[in-house]
Amino acid sequence: MTDTTLRPVRDDDAEGLITLIGGIFAEYDGVHIEPDGLDSDLHAYASYMASVEGEAFVVEGGGKLLACVSYCPLAGSRFQLKRIYLSADLRGSGMGLKLLQHAEGRARTRGAKSMELWSDTRFTRAHRFYEREGYIKQAETRDLHDSSNTTEYQFIKEL
Repeated sequence: MTDTTLRPVRDDDAEGLITLIGGIFAEYDGVHIEPDGLDSDLHAYASYMASVEGEAFVVEGGGKLLACVSYCPLAGSRFQLKRIYLSADLRGSGMGLKLLQHAEGRARTRGAKSMELWSDTRFTRAHRFYEREGYIKQAETRDLHDSSNTTEYQFIKEL
């Protein structure tokens, strides 16, 4: 897919983000999006990211959202990669790497020295991608106590 555009997320992208992420979650048994709960930030994601001093971007093509990535500062020079998702059409195309590098580069310009992320233990393909790109899986996990019974692994990369 070559006719795509990367742009900052807007609050009116809510439906597209919920459709994109919900569709990806549906690929996994027992994983559900919670737009009125844990994922309620998606209803106005640009505003949410601004409130945490972060940035979010989407890839659109063919009249729909195909991917997203976001990041925000945590403390000092520590930043967090948030919500990097690609539609099945884009997986394996190199777009995931472009989005990751885009977020890391933007964070570096803001003083980031490390980037952390949390990922559902069931998202093994994503884990291989993160590890290939220099993220190290940590011993720490966290439980989200959501309808999907999510446990997440933490990954950290020194930038």
